[in-house]
Amino acid sequence: MHLTLAQMAVTALLVALLPLSLVWTSSDVSKYRKLVWVTAFLTFDLIVFGAFTRLTDSGLGCPDWPGCYGAANPFLAHENIVAAEALLPTGPVTVFKAWIEMIHRYLAMAIGVLIVAMMAQAWYQWRRSDPLQRRANYAPLIPTLLFFFVCLQGAFGAWTVTLKLQPVIVSTHLLLGMGLLALLVWYGCRQDQLISPARTLTASPPAMRRIRWLAGLSGALLLVQLALGGWTSTNYATLACTEFPLCGGELVPTMDFEHGFTLWRALGKTAAGHYLPFSALTAIHWVHRNFGLLLACVAGYTAWRAWQHTALQRTARWLALTLLLQLVSGIATIYLNFPLVIAVLHNAGAALLVLWLTMLNYQAKCQFALALATNATAAAHAQHGRKDNTPS
Repeated sequence: MHLTLAQMAVTALLVALLPLSLVWTSSDVSKYRKLVWVTAFLTFDLIVFGAFTRLTDSGLGCPDWPGCYGAANPFLAHENIVAAEALLPTGPVTVFKAWIEMIHRYLAMAIGVLIVAMMAQAWYQWRRSDPLQRRANYAPLIPTLLFFFVCLQGAFGAWTVTLKLQPVIVSTHLLLGMGLLALLVWYGCRQDQLISPARTLTASPPAMRRIRWLAGLSGALLLVQLALGGWTSTNYATLACTEFPLCGGELVPTMDFEHGFTLWRALGKTAAGHYLPFSALTAIHWVHRNFGLLLACVAGYTAWRAWQHTALQRTARWLALTLLLQLVSGIATIYLNFPLVIAVLHNAGAALLVLWLTMLNYQAKCQFALALATNATAAAHAQHGRKDNTPS
């Protein structure tokens, strides 16, 4: 196992060399900022490819971990994979599915390499910088948190395989991936702010406080919806309702919430080990669908309010567009009987919502701080003016 892990680590390092080379040769004013955003971009790609892996039933394409039948790649495990495919041609193990699963693992490990590079650079720069500038210019705590976060994500990736796609494990794996993306985007926005601080004030503190509250609420609702979406996907409940807005010809169909939302159970089974009833799948799908409408209303209102402020306008516009496309792709998934491309796009849309809402939260935070600072400066100038005009 140690040799396999070492060989996979070398593969991940080779994969990571390409983005590292792009960062190194970049003309960006801050190569560190470039590294953060490149890592965020690849994490988005990993989430989308992870959805493709799950939706093609390739999660057990290699039924062990970290390698494939104890080997570092499907080439070395080809004999075992072909034998398993011959026994069950439509089963979870095929040559195609094995490659999908291993590419997913290589990309995940490569992102781990990039985060290690990010963490090492942050601590190096922090240690060699002037103590008075450390707090302002370097934040090694965030990349260190990212390192432990990606390790936790890797552990859940391993448990996804070893626990045979247990829904709560797979759903948590998805949520951690989205959380990693949010952390990277937040950190990337921080690097942008350090280089080009926000200087244009577009709202008063009370107005920006409302935007911050709305953006935070939208982010919290998105977290719940991501959990519900992951639960729907990992329980294969996407087609439990094949019409919209009705489900089984009813607005509120017969549903089994108890079995549907029992977390610790095997895939397709109840906690007692019986087959999961269809009404449980209906409950999972129905809750995800209707909570999505609530999220669309709240996040759409947030985008509309943010659109009125110049500094937030671009992010608000992209958020509104992504919400619209997400609604369309969700409905299309139902009516078109779950086509793979649209299902993957629906997962990509969820990741984009994470990206835009994280950006909006960070930008609203900066605008609020700028509004408070501007008001404080104006008040100080006014006080100074009154003192100057006071007769001696």
